[in-house]
Amino acid sequence: MLLKTVLLLALVAQVLMLENGLLRKPPMGWLAWERFRCNIDCDEDPKNCISERLFMEMADRLAQDGWRDLGYVYLNIDDCWIGGRDAKGNLMPDPKRFPHGIAFLADYAHSLGLKLGIYEDLGSFTCMGYPGTTLDKVVQDAQTFAEWKVDMLKLDGCFSTHKERAEGYPKMAAALNATGRPIAFSCSWPAYEGGLPPRVNYSLLADICNLWRNYDDIQDSWWSVLSILDWFVAHQDILQPVAGPGHWNDPDMLLIGNFGLSFEQAQSQMALWTVLAAPLFMSTDLRTISAQNVDILQNTLMIKINQDPLGIQGRRVLKILASLVKRTRHHCSRHLLSWRCLEEEKSFIDVFMRPLANEACALVFFSRRTDMPYRYHCSLGRLNFTGSRVYEAQNVYTGDIISGLHVTTNFTVTVNPSGVVMWYLYPIKTLGTPPQ
Repeated sequence: MLLKTVLLLALVAQVLMLENGLLRKPPMGWLAWERFRCNIDCDEDPKNCISERLFMEMADRLAQDGWRDLGYVYLNIDDCWIGGRDAKGNLMPDPKRFPHGIAFLADYAHSLGLKLGIYEDLGSFTCMGYPGTTLDKVVQDAQTFAEWKVDMLKLDGCFSTHKERAEGYPKMAAALNATGRPIAFSCSWPAYEGGLPPRVNYSLLADICNLWRNYDDIQDSWWSVLSILDWFVAHQDILQPVAGPGHWNDPDMLLIGNFGLSFEQAQSQMALWTVLAAPLFMSTDLRTISAQNVDILQNTLMIKINQDPLGIQGRRVLKILASLVKRTRHHCSRHLLSWRCLEEEKSFIDVFMRPLANEACALVFFSRRTDMPYRYHCSLGRLNFTGSRVYEAQNVYTGDIISGLHVTTNFTVTVNPSGVVMWYLYPIKTLGTPPQ
């Protein structure tokens, strides 16, 4: 009954969503903040400072190095771009670092088949102390962004009160829609309210925002990735039903290509964010990224799973009583609450599952171990698969095919410490069906 209720709530939520027609799949692109922060010293560091040059060079890389064609189309400015307001109160970019203005950058991005995102803050100041959007400036700033031909707005919440956020975020959503320009709306509102009901009304958020940050900013460390993952898992019963086409939980940027993750951990973040149906915003230097990290971020099967049209957020499927599992029409959805693949908690292997279109699933076997590779024994039957279907699984990272899987087939996956094995699992026939 619990699973049916969860799936029903997810369907109801999708009916009530912000219908601006945008972000029917998790957005993908590049965002400046994690890698380049608020580096404004263009005299000492002209190549890496927050400037027109940086965003144009990243746009070139997105267009020329295969990123755009895989779906990474957003080029997103974060904090520290603002130079002030003019005599009429209109926002202006820093004239030295953005000499041609934001509309010029938008035109440049659009000429390459990309979209431009921009940052502001609902409050007196942005998080780094630049002019914010106070309540009396909401409509004016929305009109400015539309005139600049911006495609996404991230609205942060530093230096704002609970009351100001409750008024300001819905007001900005209405103001953006009133411009007539399709501008996707990324809200940081829930992150400033603790991320959970009753202070966070996810039904309202889904009415006004296309995506939202729920929790802390990510930092360039494995500890930060785990802390965000653990928070999402701890509250998945609340978070999973509210995600879907046009409205996404956002666990923050991908660290892949920076300094804080090992190869295994980089693969893990990509797989885990994908199974969570998360936005995929890279924040790395695309001019110098290694081929190994490009392979992770440009994995076509991974991207296909992330962009699955059903838009169902996956869950960790251990530690939930199997007796709660109920059958549903979606073949894979009924396994979302199973824990029967848990051999013993001492394995330190988590299993995540995400239902996909065409009766497929994504399975992620994730190791929290810190010692050595672990051989994890399981079967589809122990994951609560039933019936006479025969499945095939493709390892998302290696491409290996595992054929002939049915409910009684035992299998073993070897998972490296802090690493993953990820499967794309799909039915191929029913036992007893004559070969074609």
